[in-house]
Amino acid sequence: MTKSFTTLIKHANMVVNKCFDVQKGDNVLIIADAEHMMEAQALSGCATQKGAHVLLADVTPYVNRCLYNMKESMAPAANLAGAMENSDVIMITTNIEWANRFAHVDPVGIACNKGAKVASVEYGMGEWALTEEDIDEIVDRTVRIGKVMEGGKVIHVFDDNGTDVKLSIAGRPPLLVKPIKLAGEMMGPLPLWGEVAWAAKEDDTEGIIVFDGIMLGVGVPGTLENKIRITMEKGRAVKFEGGEEAKKLEQVVANNANANIIGEFALGISEFAPLGNASEKGRLGVVHMALGDNHHCYPGGQNHCNVHLDGSIRLATVTVDGKKIFDKGVLVV
Repeated sequence: MTKSFTTLIKHANMVVNKCFDVQKGDNVLIIADAEHMMEAQALSGCATQKGAHVLLADVTPYVNRCLYNMKESMAPAANLAGAMENSDVIMITTNIEWANRFAHVDPVGIACNKGAKVASVEYGMGEWALTEEDIDEIVDRTVRIGKVMEGGKVIHVFDDNGTDVKLSIAGRPPLLVKPIKLAGEMMGPLPLWGEVAWAAKEDDTEGIIVFDGIMLGVGVPGTLENKIRITMEKGRAVKFEGGEEAKKLEQVVANNANANIIGEFALGISEFAPLGNASEKGRLGVVHMALGDNHHCYPGGQNHCNVHLDGSIRLATVTVDGKKIFDKGVLVV
């Protein structure tokens, strides 16, 4: 059933006013694909009503090209990059996997360093079951978990599927991904998402990772049909096991320099982030790790790579320096 434009206005206003706090005179860039043009128009209308100067960019060919071929560079053309680097607010409403990967391009970092507010807008606008008070609670919980784990050195993740891996975050400050964007904060999804993430030390990850939720870069839009088991040694993936998804991931990693390094470790914080698509990475109790790039987004990250490939684990137990944070996906602090 076609979504009514009027059903989008309430949530578009929430995004524009609560999450981005768009002001009169702001230069607002909305990046959209054909599938999400109705959402983009709703956001445009609400931002225009605030007195912002709105530019709407249709990037459908760019999105399709990058999703079709993982070798395709995510770097935007100069015209889009220029618009990004000269915007106060950048809203991205596109295929969510593409948007997640787009967070790791240079113009995003440049825009953030210049004080822009940058975020992707999640699926389901007009159908979200959350309030502005819920958004405040996600923000508060994200900040609290960041403080609980402050100064942590060794993360241990294990579960009933065979995950048993240790990562180092020593000296790496957390990145707090919240559904309210402040000027200069790194890009993240909103409004359903909450996340505390780190740049894992590039040569320290050891053990077994079993992704059982979603996995970017393997052509599967939702939950993996076959789990992907990765053996890590000295920070690098040395063995991929599973079905066709594991084979595809191994091929993508082999075709991109430094894609075999675990660059990110993160905890989901929001009970509103849905399972079954890339938004589940922000779901309370879900752990995700990413192969590839971490220098664009994460404090202290040193791995330069053309891809950033997230995979999720749904019912993991997580400790930091021996202190339990999640017990089989349940927050215990």
